[in-house]
Amino acid sequence: MAITLKRLRDQVIVVTGATSGNGLAIVEEAVRRGAAVVATARNEAALEALRDRLSADGGRIAICVADVSDMAGVERVAAVAIETFGGFDSWVNNAGTGTYGTLEQVPVADHRRVFDVNYFGLLHGSLVAARHLRGRGGAIVNIGSILSDRAIVEQGPYCATKHAVQALTDTLRMELEQEGAPISVTLIKPGAIDTPFPEHARNFMDQPPRLPPPLYAPSVVADAVLFACETSRRTLYAGGGGLVSSLLSRAAPRLSDRIMELVGTTTQQKPDDPGDPTRRDNLYEPRVDALRGSQNVHARTSSTVLQAQKLHPAFLMLGVVGAGIAVALSRPKPTRR
Repeated sequence: MAITLKRLRDQVIVVTGATSGNGLAIVEEAVRRGAAVVATARNEAALEALRDRLSADGGRIAICVADVSDMAGVERVAAVAIETFGGFDSWVNNAGTGTYGTLEQVPVADHRRVFDVNYFGLLHGSLVAARHLRGRGGAIVNIGSILSDRAIVEQGPYCATKHAVQALTDTLRMELEQEGAPISVTLIKPGAIDTPFPEHARNFMDQPPRLPPPLYAPSVVADAVLFACETSRRTLYAGGGGLVSSLLSRAAPRLSDRIMELVGTTTQQKPDDPGDPTRRDNLYEPRVDALRGSQNVHARTSSTVLQAQKLHPAFLMLGVVGAGIAVALSRPKPTRR
């Protein structure tokens, strides 16, 4: 069955992790463009404030307090969408959490919690969304990361979940295509985005964490996600810095490893700027949420790479081929004897 996606203003969109960072940007932009939204997160006060603010301006929004690691909670979100709007057309699996520190520093229980949210939360949302959308069509949009393509030091559990998210998304897409379900499945791979993630993550380093530059504003991710709600795409990179890192990792993995080993820790630390202490560590309980991080950073508000992908999906293949050619040409030629 062919995939036909509605115009954004005719859609109902479910967004998880809706009160902070990328999720908040997605909700605000979706409502601004005329879509109805079901916003879900753990932070009840932030959800209520979001609903009141957007509703006051005429936005159509419903809320549901839920932890995506709990399947019953995710099913409750779908029930709210059905009760309020008669169903939904797109489901955005955005909720995420993380840690900073080496694999040995992070307790196993915290490893499991990161997987419970980032992987199993996304699995729960995907299963619930697919069940609903099989009969009406629509889009499932999963938030991965450039770390779905390669790992970085100090974020091992997070990287592992994002690798798993890519595999889950690919499997989901194949299974839905195999059965002929009219559902688009897209993986969004943001680069470093100026959200409260470094403050929200549980930190085991001896310095405050930060995201390595270049950074992009959450609006870049929102643009990619809402495009995927209307247009079937396999993958979208949100931010050119992330795509460059991914291509380098594919073309020269050992070189990428060396770069990460040399600068991976220092570029993820900000000793003189720890950020807002009221946001610190939301691994198990919600903390103060916000659209942007409170650290003093520069974030780009647009991505040329994303706009090129929106024009034509072949852009990514050209990038992969170009990176491969560049690496091949840079290798020394064998000496003739």
